[in-house]
Amino acid sequence: MKKLIKNVGIYRDHKITESQNIAIKDDLIIGFPLDPVPAAYDEVIDGNNMLAFPGFVNTHNHIAMTVFRSYADDMQLMDWLEKKIWPAEDKLDSDIVYAQAMLGIAEMIRCGTTSFADMYFFMDDVARAVENSGIRAALCRGMTGITPNAQQALQESKTFYQTWNGKADGRITIMLGPHAPYTCPPDYLRQVVDVAHELGAEIHTHLCETKGEIENIQKQYGKTPIALMDELGVLDCGCLAAHCVWVNDEDLDILAQKHVRVAHNPGSNLKLASGIAPIPKMLEKGITIGLGTDGASSNNNLDIVEEMHLAAFIHKAHTLDPLVIPAETAINLLTEGGAKCLGYTHAGKLEAGCKADITLLDRNGLHWYPKNDMMSLMAYASNSFDVDTVIVNGNVLLRHKEFTTIDIEKVKAEAERTKNKLFASII
Repeated sequence: MKKLIKNVGIYRDHKITESQNIAIKDDLIIGFPLDPVPAAYDEVIDGNNMLAFPGFVNTHNHIAMTVFRSYADDMQLMDWLEKKIWPAEDKLDSDIVYAQAMLGIAEMIRCGTTSFADMYFFMDDVARAVENSGIRAALCRGMTGITPNAQQALQESKTFYQTWNGKADGRITIMLGPHAPYTCPPDYLRQVVDVAHELGAEIHTHLCETKGEIENIQKQYGKTPIALMDELGVLDCGCLAAHCVWVNDEDLDILAQKHVRVAHNPGSNLKLASGIAPIPKMLEKGITIGLGTDGASSNNNLDIVEEMHLAAFIHKAHTLDPLVIPAETAINLLTEGGAKCLGYTHAGKLEAGCKADITLLDRNGLHWYPKNDMMSLMAYASNSFDVDTVIVNGNVLLRHKEFTTIDIEKVKAEAERTKNKLFASII
């Protein structure tokens, strides 16, 4: 199948160029013809007054936590986890997770997201939701080493990798997901590292999210969580680290030296009062950064465009420097930086030979006028309701704001049914 996006502004080579054409064949971008013949294509998408970007990437999520949206708000992180979330998660099942994953995926697609990284439970069902919806994802089964099922979780992670890695036309990548150093003791993390090397899998984990985590790990092991993970070999496997809020200069050097990619979750960090990650310092050291929403229970939405706005604004205020995280950097965090975080070498850019993961934004909204600087308008004025069309692997998942692979009314009904089912079991 050949598709043409005609007469569209495109974000390419870190700038926006107007009146371009994008040619797609099957799952790849094949070129940018100057004078295309529409009859040569199976589908022509009118890009008039639209902007085309590499598909937006959500680098950290717990997708089925949509079921907990608005369930436990305005709490301290550990109270939130120990008193509300972890007890409720014990009641999850396959039916609930699939329905809630479909809801979260639909929300992300509607916000322009073409790929996401996820760590949770019943991950076979999340993978089925990814396969059925058409989105791209890097998935891992969350593991904790302090629970009775620690070894079972490790074995399930191996099986999950062997079953799903590379499936769904290559849209699914499997990682290993040790939750955090405060839930995974060193001996357990060593086992995870061994399995990672055995499988050739990378690792997705939480690091340095709260001040309390740092203090406890320092007291217990005499070093920071990042230094501990480095000593245990976790960072040698190819690592995606969520949060990295409380880091010192030595930690930043380790992250840079080990090519750790950081999932920056400004909305979640603000809501849970975890702090503000030193993203400008990380960028200065060449650390790869992407944006994440975290789960819908701690954000409380999966709007990655909103995360771009937050990332662009909060660091200016935090550093008292309006020059940090300029428009181009903010857009890169949303697109190419996010793709690199997920380990993709074939996505994140609008270039010939790259995967046809493309998000089209409609510029007809009043907030796009007057049309001065397009980069600035995108970084500071746009919103997710501008998203018109979403293409993943060459397939249109959202066309003129309408889903093509998802029955959205069924998704909403199933999300409500399974929410009722879960909370009936908790009460």
